[in-house]
Amino acid sequence: MVDNDLAVLERWRAGDQAAGQELCARYFDDIYRFFEHKLPQEADDLTQQTFLACVRAREQFRGQSSFRTYLYAIARNELYTRLRQNPRFMHVDLEVSSLNELVSSPSTHLAHREEQARLRTALMDLPVEQQVLLEYHYWHDLDAAALAAIFDTTPGTIRVRLVRARHALRERLEVTAGCGDDRLSTALREPEVGNETGA
Repeated sequence: MVDNDLAVLERWRAGDQAAGQELCARYFDDIYRFFEHKLPQEADDLTQQTFLACVRAREQFRGQSSFRTYLYAIARNELYTRLRQNPRFMHVDLEVSSLNELVSSPSTHLAHREEQARLRTALMDLPVEQQVLLEYHYWHDLDAAALAAIFDTTPGTIRVRLVRARHALRERLEVTAGCGDDRLSTALREPEVGNETGA
């Protein structure tokens, strides 16, 4: 799929508008879901803004990561930009502040299925950086190398951050029994990664 993405991207750069539409349609649902779990009332607009930014920057993509990784990096930037558009949050540290602190939307609007509501709420209580990291890793299947490209750091540092983020989420979930999403709940029960260093 990666090679195919790059081939389609080259056709798009060469002026094939249908190729651009194909590439955007391929990842529309994933990007929409990313925003829907954070700012559901703005998911449509943020998804559109992400793909518009991709259109504007398509010549800047150098192929050092997959196109999918590049698109997720744009989505993260669009989310952070939108959060900072609120004057109250212009100088907020997104590595510390959670979405529950930044937005007033009820957490119950973030999950369509009841069994996921508690997990989504717990994620919303984490710092935005940790929430985005966990969701990209578990729901969007991005590995440490891809995450390192998005977060502009090393795979080793990403592994350390994942350990810390899992630990933080586990602490939030311990107040009640069970977890909502099978993939993430299983991962949260996995042993911590040892002998890792990083920030």
